[in-house]
Amino acid sequence: MERRRQIEFWLARLYPGCHAALSPASADASFRRYFRADLEGNASFIVMDAPPAHEDCRPWLAVQRLFLAAGVHVPEVLAQDLDNGFLLLSDLGRITYLEALNNAGPEGAAPLYGDAVSAVIRIQLASRPGALPEYDRALLRRELELFPDWYVAKHLGASLSEPQHQVIGQAFDLIIASNLAQAQVFVHRDYHSRNLMHLADRQAENPGIIDFQDAVYGPISYDLVSLFKDAYVAWEEEQTLDWLIRYWEQARRAGLPVPADFADFYRDYEWMGVQRHLKVLGIFARLCHRDGKDNYLKDMPLVADHLRKTCRRYRALGPLLGVIDELENRVARVGYSF
Repeated sequence: MERRRQIEFWLARLYPGCHAALSPASADASFRRYFRADLEGNASFIVMDAPPAHEDCRPWLAVQRLFLAAGVHVPEVLAQDLDNGFLLLSDLGRITYLEALNNAGPEGAAPLYGDAVSAVIRIQLASRPGALPEYDRALLRRELELFPDWYVAKHLGASLSEPQHQVIGQAFDLIIASNLAQAQVFVHRDYHSRNLMHLADRQAENPGIIDFQDAVYGPISYDLVSLFKDAYVAWEEEQTLDWLIRYWEQARRAGLPVPADFADFYRDYEWMGVQRHLKVLGIFARLCHRDGKDNYLKDMPLVADHLRKTCRRYRALGPLLGVIDELENRVARVGYSF
């Protein structure tokens, strides 16, 4: 309540004499929250509330400038109070891609994904080293370690045997080597249906892009994994393969450094997906067991399904899948369910 009162006072200073009605707009997996401020006269804005003790607005602002220069649709910054962790942003509307896709079906989804792919390509074309943190070996490893630390130990309640620990460590080395061998570009890092806004009724280009503060300079396939192997909406693999091919064709025409053979790009994409799925299972487990956000548990099965399908297709990932099977079967015998 105290943060909300501070926001109301801040808005009153920005717009003297205007009453701002605040309502929750969204919340992400961090301490960051968003409010919609409806001002008298029907103007609508978004307030980012990023408590300085836990969050820093500066990375968000830095990426906003980079993505804006790339020519994609991000919120406009209207006012800022960095000492208190407040940003006033333009409102990109109330309809996420997730909602639009659920109502669209495969045929209606195609143009939405086409727009999302075009935006990714613009971001990638604007890439340059040194502008964003590197998605390096250390960061990839830290993310992968979320899987044994949170999904296995906390969520499954299991302990790794020494042979299982070795198998997972060897798999992590192979995954990281594959990821680092890819060409490097700007990576949103959470380019999925909840972070893309649908702007069908506006004089603006889809998608509106939000929640990009963790952007990095990293593997070119990463944002495609986030988009097509989404944790929140599922499509038949044949459909996502078609959309991925369309990206690859456009990327080649645009001069982006994708492999000349689609089969090579697809393998990169698949192995990048394994890294992301292991990370996301760990993050969802941490959100549940540390932060009390158990609503993420319902999204785990889709992520696990993405992971299993990919591991089955590659001999080198078979041992990793075998360990996951052992751990989950063990948990089932002691009475857990998932």
